[in-house]
Amino acid sequence: MHTGSYINGQWYHPKSERLVHNLNPADPDDVLAEFPSGTAEDVKRAIDTAQAAFPEWKRIPGPERGRVIWRAADIARRRADEITRTLTREEGKILKEAKGEVLKGISLLEFYAGEGFRMHGKTLPSEVRDTFTYTIRRPLGVVGLIAPWNFPWAIPVWKSAPALVAGNTVVFKPAELTPATATLLTEIYEEAGIPPGVFNMIVGSGSVVGEAIVNSPVVRAVSFTGSNEVGGALYTKAAARGAKVTCEMGGKNAVVVMPDADLDKATTAIHGGAFGSTGQRCTATSRVIALPTVKEALLERLVEHARKIKVGSGLDESVDMGPAVDEKQWKTDLEYIQVGQREGARLVLGGKTPERLSKGYFVEPTIFDNVLPNMRIFREEIFGPVLSVTTANSLEEALKFANSVEYGLTTSIFTQNMDWVMNFIEEVETGMVHVNEPTIGGEAQLPFGGSKATGVGEREMAEEGLNFFTELKTVFINYSGKAERSMIR
Repeated sequence: MHTGSYINGQWYHPKSERLVHNLNPADPDDVLAEFPSGTAEDVKRAIDTAQAAFPEWKRIPGPERGRVIWRAADIARRRADEITRTLTREEGKILKEAKGEVLKGISLLEFYAGEGFRMHGKTLPSEVRDTFTYTIRRPLGVVGLIAPWNFPWAIPVWKSAPALVAGNTVVFKPAELTPATATLLTEIYEEAGIPPGVFNMIVGSGSVVGEAIVNSPVVRAVSFTGSNEVGGALYTKAAARGAKVTCEMGGKNAVVVMPDADLDKATTAIHGGAFGSTGQRCTATSRVIALPTVKEALLERLVEHARKIKVGSGLDESVDMGPAVDEKQWKTDLEYIQVGQREGARLVLGGKTPERLSKGYFVEPTIFDNVLPNMRIFREEIFGPVLSVTTANSLEEALKFANSVEYGLTTSIFTQNMDWVMNFIEEVETGMVHVNEPTIGGEAQLPFGGSKATGVGEREMAEEGLNFFTELKTVFINYSGKAERSMIR
């Protein structure tokens, strides 16, 4: 596997004194690689290269660009085990979850390969006689993609595949914590036939590489996934110079459990949503809002399931939950657990580092009960395996609690009552709603994204994901030669 950055079809190590340290969070002594970080000069070179490659790439027909992405899907399928193990080793999630992420990325590649045949426009009637009017979609030019560490394969795929199929050229900044998985994606695109300069990757810090991408007047669009703090600042800077921006940021997702819910089904869904991927998903279940008649029985089931979770290295196939991604996130998880206890929530389970694991950034599955809506652990994104349980006396109160946070990504309700279901769907303030299933999950053909502080700009994935990387051109063809337009507009 290569290390470093990739510009104009060439791998190289930037000239920088700052090093990227790629470590296994389950065992920080296990070093995957160390190499120099990218600089602002590297970003400028990548942008210049991408700008030079754009005219030829955009002229390639959409179906042919789609076939390149289809070849990437075939190569990724052949290398799936390698991607899975690399992802687990550098990000920490267990092999089963990593394999699921790899397969989702392949599905996204397949979907966007087909989108090369479906870059939709419209034919519309004109007010003017003998005039044919229609719209077409055209690529923007050079686009910047900034991806997070928690889904280091799937998210770069769902950003880069539509950008490339639409005819743009790409400058991609992966997370410094997960450069090896990004490297594999770059190798796959290269093998699939992406021409030099069309896809470029710079591994470096957000404050240097990310800033250089966002501030470049050449970059026509920026797609970002990460924290609210960084995303908000990025949006302001890029939008101020007229660039298109989409930001997918935080989540504080709730599951509402009504009196008629199937508690076993709800428990399984909450368990997977709260503790899968160590809670390090923007779609993770971090809040349970239960009605009084079912809360105690539900809590008992949740605790019983969580006690059985085996924590350890994701490379161990017997393990159910891996580590936090790094020391900073590990400390954040433990600090929030202390906050919850100080605020008066009842710690029911977990709250510590497992004693048997002397290395790595591990946190026990943690459950709090008697959590009030004004508590920080109820309102703030933790991004760890910490679940808060709250009681609401009615659906109306449950909706009030669910909507009381600044985020609005995804939510779920468990009930058989269709009146409750439809009321919940209408009133809950999230971009995605699940009924009788977990808050996690998404499909290539369905839009992904949230409302309120969770996201700005267009949705990702599906047709909307491709539309973001295009601009509409409206065409008027007067085929009779009579100049009537000026009399109307």
